[in-house]
Amino acid sequence: EVQLVESGGGLVQAGGSLRLSCAASGFAYDDYAIGWFRQAPGKEREGVSCISASDGSTNYADSVKGRFTISRDNAKNTIYLQMNSLKPEDTGVYYCNGVAIIGLTRYEYWGQGTQVTVSS
Repeated sequence: EVQLVESGGGLVQAGGSLRLSCAASGFAYDDYAIGWFRQAPGKEREGVSCISASDGSTNYADSVKGRFTISRDNAKNTIYLQMNSLKPEDTGVYYCNGVAIIGLTRYEYWGQGTQVTVSS
């Protein structure tokens, strides 16, 4: 069974930190680019950060650059999102996403999400 399971969300004051984890199982994790997305109430889901499968290159949304760091531990099939200097506007449900193109087939998986709430 394919699974992406997020954890590490919670309630934190502005300026605080959280580390989200995404544990992957049931698929060839090493072949997948992994991203973090978030969705605030009443807003569309937006990309936060991603890390490639091949060379570990990373990308960040402008709103989180310098504050968030994505990393992957392939030995543990786990992706992390270290979030520092959190702001109230970082509040939302954070989702882990895995995407790969293998042959002519595109594969994509989503986790169930973890809530992050930043109080002012």
